[in-house]
Amino acid sequence: MSIEVQNINKRFGEFVALNNISLNFPAGELTALLGPSGCGKTTLLRIIAGLETPDTGNVLLDGQDASARHVRERQVGFVFQHYALFKHMTVFENIAFGLRVKRRSERPPEAVIREKVTKLLELVQLDWLADRYPPQLSGGQRQRIALARALAVEPRVLLLDEPFGALDAKVRKELRRWLRRLHDELHVTSIFVTHDQEEALEVADQIVLMNKGNVEQIGAPADVYNRPASPFVYGFLGNVNLFHGRVHEGVLESGGASFDAPDYAEAQDAKGIAYVRPHDIDIAPYAAGADGIAVRLRRAHAIGPLAQLELEREDNRELIEAVIPNERFVQLGLKDGDMLLVRPKHLRVFVEPQATLQQDIR
Repeated sequence: MSIEVQNINKRFGEFVALNNISLNFPAGELTALLGPSGCGKTTLLRIIAGLETPDTGNVLLDGQDASARHVRERQVGFVFQHYALFKHMTVFENIAFGLRVKRRSERPPEAVIREKVTKLLELVQLDWLADRYPPQLSGGQRQRIALARALAVEPRVLLLDEPFGALDAKVRKELRRWLRRLHDELHVTSIFVTHDQEEALEVADQIVLMNKGNVEQIGAPADVYNRPASPFVYGFLGNVNLFHGRVHEGVLESGGASFDAPDYAEAQDAKGIAYVRPHDIDIAPYAAGADGIAVRLRRAHAIGPLAQLELEREDNRELIEAVIPNERFVQLGLKDGDMLLVRPKHLRVFVEPQATLQQDIR
């Protein structure tokens, strides 16, 4: 089922939760609604489900306006952050619940229900826990049971609201990989809400990045990470260093180093900021007169394949985070206090206040 929202607006008093949102969610794909708390992502999910009513706008399911349909008529499966399992029911009974409460005319025979629940338990790899009760399960197991219960009614749309938010980091990582494999098998149109950038980048086919009730960017994970559309997107998706400087006639000057910015050929002493990922910073021993920004190594964390360096600029004392291969760290023989030169290998410049002006520099 394809999902489309058109010109959705929603206010809670003076607070604008959603500001004229229009989006397409392709059939069979897994889309992440990503953004900080309060950006509107859960409100949008609830409007799609029919649990919340927009002030204006429409929800279309397979091209048909579903705005007036009750939640029961939208064929939506919903998975919450805190499982919402019935503690007094066994795992088997929890999964069967949605089937057993259907109208008599729509309710499958008991034999069919038992067969379907058994298959779902096998699908989520928990068939050995059928007779247990939710309090006897781990958090990860409970969330998989919650997902199986949502799938039992054969929803055409699966909506997940921070499904792994209550779990520890290791379990989250295991479950998001499992969710991706499960989605590849079932191909149910799915939307999940998260504020975890790594989770969205790893699991989703498409990411909708939201901020203050607006959509900042839509695209495949690689697109939004490698080609951010705004300073907000760049800063939200992973660690980033900011190099403040001036852009004049196609050149950004920062800390004694200059970088070509040909799209700004007409800029006249404009204030600019370059955004640089830690892994996009080149490190070299300090040499007077050499091209680069002079820094001093304050701290190094060199465990595993990568070395994380905390560097302090000599000109303004701002900190820079760099990540280099541990082999390179050993080769340079670095120690705290060493003077070095850094130069961005890849950066994106935004000229203030017109943040829409941007330039990739390679």
